[in-house]
Amino acid sequence: MGHPPTGVPVVVDTDVVVIGAGQAGLSSSYFLRRAGIDHVLLDSAPHAGGAWQHYWPSLRYADVHGFHALQALPLIVPDPQRPAAEVLSAYFAEYEQRFDLPVIRPVRVRSVRHEGADFLVEAPEGCWRARGVINATGSWSHPLWPHYPGAREFLGRQLHTAHYRGPAGFAGQRVVVVGGGASALRFLDELSPIAETIWVTRREPEFSEGEFTAERGRAIIAKVEESVRAGKPPRSVVWNTGLALTPLIKDLRARGVLRRRPVFERITPDGVTWADGSHERADTIIWATGFRAALNHLAPLKLREPGGGIVMAGGHPAAEPRLHLVGYGPSASTIGANRAARTAVHELRRELFPAAVGV
Repeated sequence: MGHPPTGVPVVVDTDVVVIGAGQAGLSSSYFLRRAGIDHVLLDSAPHAGGAWQHYWPSLRYADVHGFHALQALPLIVPDPQRPAAEVLSAYFAEYEQRFDLPVIRPVRVRSVRHEGADFLVEAPEGCWRARGVINATGSWSHPLWPHYPGAREFLGRQLHTAHYRGPAGFAGQRVVVVGGGASALRFLDELSPIAETIWVTRREPEFSEGEFTAERGRAIIAKVEESVRAGKPPRSVVWNTGLALTPLIKDLRARGVLRRRPVFERITPDGVTWADGSHERADTIIWATGFRAALNHLAPLKLREPGGGIVMAGGHPAAEPRLHLVGYGPSASTIGANRAARTAVHELRRELFPAAVGV
């Protein structure tokens, strides 16, 4: 058999391609392996750990709330004071090895398109043809940077949550923290002892003292499901749940750190200015403004509605029953990703192998 001409990529055939080796991708690969479905797991990162490997070193595992272990491997953390990035990267690496998951990295998927009845997954590192695709790319690689007048003229430093590495280098500065979620509160906690912090949010933060019950969780999931069925982009977790009144928040309140201001109107070379003309000088602006689902590589499939969302039918786009978005919308949580992965594999098995028994 001859070799393909130089420069022509070799296409590898498989039943399912999983894109992304975070929690959603590892869960999906586990259930595919258990179901005996041939697949590959493509991950853009050089190491195991999903998005967790990129978190700032000062975030301890003890600071992480609501992490649910992957299927069939309990997470044992002898020292919760260790950095979350270390703990969870090691756990994900152990999971990949324990269950012999077919991870290929680093692979930077650039596009997923149709090729006849199949999908062609294309990356600089190779091409894969598959009958089904599970997209588990999360959102860490797609940080949301809001646009405000004057941002390009700011003479200080601007960084996003995705690029924050801890409090070193902020001593004595005036720091504007933009955002009303958990990351913004962590930044305020770490920086307020060494810097002057100014906290701004687009809307008034909602703090919840009540217990987060299973009933409330189901109601929120139902709300998100209704939204994505209508083709609307999913909102952030905090948008739907508010902020639980944790010991951290109570401490920040007691220290006088949570003096929230509405978002400014424009950015100036030396700070930020509000509509009423008031001004705050700033050395750094931290955009703790969240992330959006990293789905640009799916653009050739033309799934998005004019508003940017995707009309979903359960865990897959209504128009693509062989493409599952695990970790998108209602499954964008560690426990939700595990459940969605199981469902995705069950539905793909039924779609690709009609005679097979359910997972």
